Amino acid sequence: MASTAHFSEEEMAELREAFSKVDVSGNGFIHANDLTNVLKAANLPLPGYKARELVQNLTTTEDGRISFDEFISIFQNLKSDDVAKSFRKQINKKEGICAIGGMSEQSSAGTQHSYSEEEKYAFVNWINKALEKDPDCKHVVPMNPETDDLFQAVGDGIVLCKMINFSVPDTIDERTINKKKLTPFTIQENLNLALNSASAIGCHVVNIGAEDLKEGKPYLVLGLLWQVIKIGLFADIEISRNEALIALLREGESLEDLMRLSPEELLLRWANYHLENAGCNKVNNFSSDIKDSRAYYHLLNQVAPKGDEEGIPAITIDMSGLREKDDVQRAECMLQQAERLGCRQFVTATDVVRGNPKLNLAFIANLFNKYPALHKPENQDIDWSSIEGETREERTFRNWMNSLGVNPRVNHLYSDLSDALVIFQLYEKIKVPVDWNRVNKPPYPKLGGNMKKLENCNYAVELGKNQAKFSLVGIAGQDLNEGNRTLTLALIWQLMRRYTLNILEDIGGGEKVNDEIIVNWVNETLTAAGKDSTISSFKDGKISTSMPVLDLIDAIQPGSIKYDLLKTEDLNDEEKLNNAKYAISMARKIGARVYALPEDLVEVKPKMVMTVFACLMGKGMKTV
Repeated sequence: MASTAHFSEEEMAELREAFSKVDVSGNGFIHANDLTNVLKAANLPLPGYKARELVQNLTTTEDGRISFDEFISIFQNLKSDDVAKSFRKQINKKEGICAIGGMSEQSSAGTQHSYSEEEKYAFVNWINKALEKDPDCKHVVPMNPETDDLFQAVGDGIVLCKMINFSVPDTIDERTINKKKLTPFTIQENLNLALNSASAIGCHVVNIGAEDLKEGKPYLVLGLLWQVIKIGLFADIEISRNEALIALLREGESLEDLMRLSPEELLLRWANYHLENAGCNKVNNFSSDIKDSRAYYHLLNQVAPKGDEEGIPAITIDMSGLREKDDVQRAECMLQQAERLGCRQFVTATDVVRGNPKLNLAFIANLFNKYPALHKPENQDIDWSSIEGETREERTFRNWMNSLGVNPRVNHLYSDLSDALVIFQLYEKIKVPVDWNRVNKPPYPKLGGNMKKLENCNYAVELGKNQAKFSLVGIAGQDLNEGNRTLTLALIWQLMRRYTLNILEDIGGGEKVNDEIIVNWVNETLTAAGKDSTISSFKDGKISTSMPVLDLIDAIQPGSIKYDLLKTEDLNDEEKLNNAKYAISMARKIGARVYALPEDLVEVKPKMVMTVFACLMGKGMKTV
C-alpha cells in the first residue's frame, strides 16, 4: 500500500473522487493513457519526457493499468506544492464539469466539489422516463434537464425511494414512504429510508447524509443516483439471470471463467461478439473506441429485431449516417436510429464524441437489456446445474461489503474474494490491523499469480484466528482461494457480525455485547413500552410474524407503526411476508441500517434476525 501519511483525510477523499472519475468501471484501475491525459489537461509545469517518465516508473499491468496506490504515489512524486495543487485544481477541468466551492469552515481552504452537467442531463431524462406514470411523483416529474430541478426534486426523498424500487423492485415497502403533507420530520424519515435502502442494495453511502440530500448537494446526489441506476442496469447482466450469455463463451474457456467476468466485462464481450459477427473491428472500451459512432452503428444493426420472432416486428437500421463527415452529426444520426429501438438514453451526440465512459457504459447496458440478441446454445457440452444464482444470504453479504466501499466492487462473492484483498479491507473496518507489506497486490504475474493470491488467503485466515479471534476451525487459505462456499461464508458471517457488534459497542461506550445482551435489551424495551411481544432467542418462531420487530420499532419511535395495515394473528405465508416487508422498511425509515431481507424474518434465519435486532438496538440506544 502506498503511504497515505502525506495527505489529510480530506485530500485522500479528493484523490479517491478524482480516481473514481477516471475509473468509471469501478474495478480499481485506470489506464496509463488516461493518466497522461489528465496530467496533460492539468497544464503541469512538467516537460513531456518527465510526465512520461513518471508513468513509466509505475508498475502497470501488461495492458497498462494503474492502481489507486500507484495513483497516490504520483502525488508523492510531485514534490512541488504548486504542482500538486495545480494538478488537483485541474483534474476536474474537463468540459461539462461544474465546480462548486466548499462553503463549510473545513472546506473554505479551497476544497472544490465538481459535478458533470452531462450526467445531470442523462439522469434527469432517465428518471423522467422511469417515473412518468407514477402519481406520487407528479409534483416534480417531469424535471427540466437544463435546470437544477433534479437537486430540488430529491429533497423530499420520494424520487430516491422510487428510483431504488425501479432498480431493485420491492426493496422499499410503498406503505412506508411519506407522500402527503410533508414536514421536516417526515422528509427526514423518507431520506433515512432512501439512504438505508440504498445501502442495503449495495450502494456506498458512508459519506452521504440526509442533510446533504435535503440541500441537494449536486456531486453527492449524482454520485448516489449513478450507483442506484447502475445497480438496476446491471441486474440482469449475469449468467444465472440470463443463460443466453453463455453464447459469449470463447474457445478453450470454461464456464467458470465466463462467470467470473464483471458486468462491464460481459458488456464489452457482448458488444464485440456482435461486432465480430458484423465483420467489424473489436472495441477495447466504451470511451475512445466508440467516439466515431461506427461501432455503435454496426451494433445497433446487429441487435435490431429482424422480424424472425413471432409478434416482434422488424426494425431496419438506416446506416446512411455512417457517411456523415462530422463526428457529432454522425453520432446524432446514430442516436436517431437508437431512438427507433427505444434506446436513446444516457448519451447525447457530444457524449459519444467525447467518449464519456460512464454515460456510454449506461447506454450500452440499456441497449443490452432491451435487445441482447443472444441465443442459448443448444449443443454445447455445458453443465447447466453449475449455473446457480446467488442465495439471499450471499446477496446480503455482497451488498453489505459493497455498501462499505470495498475496492474493487464485489460482483461474484467467491471468485472476487479469491485474493483476499476485499477481506483485508473488511478486517480494517472491524478494527483488525492489516500489515499491508505482507499483502500481494494486483496485477498478479501470469506464472505463479495464484500462489500470490493463496499467500494472501493464508494471511487472511491467520488474521482471523490470531487477531480477530474468530472461530475458524478447519478453514485454510486454500478454502478462500478456491471459493469453498460453506467455509468462506463462515468467515464472512463472523466479519459482518463483528462489524454489527462493534457499532453497538461504540454507542454503548465500549461495553462488550453478545446475543444474550441483545435479547434482554429487546425484551426490556418491549416491556417498558407496554408491548405484549417478547423473544426467547433469535430462533423464536414468533419472529416469523414480524410482530416482535414491529413492536420494537414502535417502542423506539412511538406511534410510527400503523397497526391497521397489519394482520397480527393467524397469518398465512403471504400475510407474514407482507408484515416482514413493512417491518424491514420501517426499521430503515427510523434510521436503522438493516441489510436483512423480509424473507429472513418470515423464515426466522437466526443470523440475519440477529443483525436486525442489533441494528434496532443501536438505534434505540442512540434515541435514549
